[in-house]
Parts: sequence; structure tokens; C-alpha cells
Amino acid sequence: MTEKPEESLEARLKRLGEDLASRRTDPSDKAELRGAESRKGYAEAMKLSSEFIAGIVVGAFLGYLLDHFAGTGPWGMIVLLLLGFCAGILNVLRSAGLVAKPDQHGRGPGNEKKDGDGV
Repeated sequence: MTEKPEESLEARLKRLGEDLASRRTDPSDKAELRGAESRKGYAEAMKLSSEFIAGIVVGAFLGYLLDHFAGTGPWGMIVLLLLGFCAGILNVLRSAGLVAKPDQHGRGPGNEKKDGDGV
């Protein structure tokens, strides 16, 4: 209590200034967060589009090979191109999380765990 009121006021103002400086967010930090979100969305869009296009290209290529070696005319390419299109859509839906992925442990429909089974 021997301090002068002016000194304690100056010390409190200094502490308050330091506290405010530590709590302020830099505008460049906000811009960096927005940029990171934008890059994340762009990466997801590129992943989904490449999976879709890959399904179509693989289907068309396999159809071309079937037509070339089996002599089936355009029908192999048409059918496998449509199958590739469907596979591409299914891959996109799986990647987006809208369709469940295939069961990895073989416990799908019809393979339920029985009472005497282990794990």
C-alpha cells in the first residue's frame, strides 16, 4: 500500500495492454484460415472429379480392348463405358460418404455373426 496511485494505474494499464495484444487476432491469420479452407475444398473437388473420370476412362478402355480382340463391334465399348460411368458415380458417392463402403470383414447381409462364433 506504499505505492502511489499513479504507479499502480500505470502498471495496470501496461498489464491490460499486454493482455489485449495477446488476445488480438491478426487479420492475416483469418485470411490464412480462409485460404486453407478454400484449398481443402479444391482438393476434395479434384479428388472426386478424378475418381469419376477414371471410372469412365477405364470402362471405355476395357470396352475398346474387348471390341478389338473379340470383334464385338461397338457393343463392348458401349456396355463397359456405361458400367464405367456407374462405377465412377459409385466411387464418388463412396468418397463423399453418402454410400457405405463395402464390408471389410465379410459380415455383410447373409454373413451375420452366429452365437458360437468368436470375435
